[in-house]
Amino acid sequence: MAGQPLIYRGQGFSLRRDKNRFVLPNLFRGTVKASSGDKPILCLARHESWNCLVGYGLSRTHEFEDIIEQERQFAMQAGLPFDRDMKAMTLYNYHEIPFDGSGRFVLPEDLAILAEVEDQLYFQGAGQYFFVFAPEALAAMTEPQFKGAQVSCASLAKAELKKAAGK
Repeated sequence: MAGQPLIYRGQGFSLRRDKNRFVLPNLFRGTVKASSGDKPILCLARHESWNCLVGYGLSRTHEFEDIIEQERQFAMQAGLPFDRDMKAMTLYNYHEIPFDGSGRFVLPEDLAILAEVEDQLYFQGAGQYFFVFAPEALAAMTEPQFKGAQVSCASLAKAELKKAAGK
């Protein structure tokens, strides 16, 4: 429906494949493409406080100035300090990563280092964006709210590794 927000939901998993590529799960691929003006462009950035990446399509970047202003107003009302430059640097520090029709993309080395990614990625839908975790980093999260994602990640990893071993 026109005007409806693009929502990322569900989970996915990818192993690093030939040519150093991962696969954006089909569940997320169409939403990213629709959000990027039908261009196969994935935006990835480091999460502000968790050891993971945040993914979205290009249309999300059009909301950044509004997000900055909302956070500035909230900080003013609460009597808290607000650094506009720091928030802008955090939001606009993302990579535009092309992917092919099968969802294959190369994860930039700096993002892989920041999120401690080796050869596996777990994708977790979160509404207007999604999270991308290295399974080991997700497993290290101690808050009980991560338990569902941790179980999903382990299950999807097991299935993907079994499938890869059969090839």
